[in-house]
Amino acid sequence: MLTNAKLVGFILTKDYERARAFYEGKMGFEFVSDDPFALVMRAGGNMVRIVKMADFVPLQSTVLGWEVADVEAAVSWLTERGVAFEKYPWVQDKERGIWTTPGGDKVAWFKDPDGNVLSVSQHH
Repeated sequence: MLTNAKLVGFILTKDYERARAFYEGKMGFEFVSDDPFALVMRAGGNMVRIVKMADFVPLQSTVLGWEVADVEAAVSWLTERGVAFEKYPWVQDKERGIWTTPGGDKVAWFKDPDGNVLSVSQHH
């Protein structure tokens, strides 16, 4: 039953305006609503509910990620829109921040304005 259901992602923010500017303006998400419970955005067929919490500490691991057909193209597109990618010491591509796993998958990480770690990845 759930394998055919659409995914709803949840992410925390301290500032709805700043989060909306990032997710709509830089990530290209579609604004749905701003209700008393969350800032609601749509990314493809998936909903992302951005919940305001005055005091939270962002996790140091990935909280949301997107599987893409071409990670280099996704990194270029996001970079052109002003997204800065993390340059972790273990990544091979120091310029763009793309890590290639031993199995050949590729991953790049970036943060939203609240410090939430996000990723784009390409899998074989």
